[in-house]
Amino acid sequence: MEAIIIVLAVILDQLSKYFVVKYLKPIGTFPVIKKFFYLTYIQNRGAAFGIMQNKTLFFIIITTIVGIALIYSIVKIPGSTAYKFTLSMILGGAIGNLIDRIRLGYVVDFVDFRVFPAVFNLADSFIVVGSFILAYFIIFKGIK
Repeated sequence: MEAIIIVLAVILDQLSKYFVVKYLKPIGTFPVIKKFFYLTYIQNRGAAFGIMQNKTLFFIIITTIVGIALIYSIVKIPGSTAYKFTLSMILGGAIGNLIDRIRLGYVVDFVDFRVFPAVFNLADSFIVVGSFILAYFIIFKGIK
């Protein structure tokens, strides 16, 4: 089940970025809900909120180390289905962005809520949502 979640996250992320590059890159931005939600093509050469610009090799190394730790945790450490599910979401998102960094030298971002200061992508969403669910279960449910 974990492999399915990881592969599905990577496919959804990479497929969305393919369509963004093909159709959104030429126009730059597209209003979905004016003054609130846009699709905006961005080449992110840094981390969240654009910090640490042009540190691609650093991010590739860190993501690889974290990815190996996540794989080890999923495969070798006993845990509940919820625990493994959230780690799989995080790993799938990390792999999606890692593919961009290796292939392009930057990450394609496009989800642009104008009330939020950063443009992000589906891989980022998998990482953040997986992390929040994991934190919730650890804090309130005591899962391992």
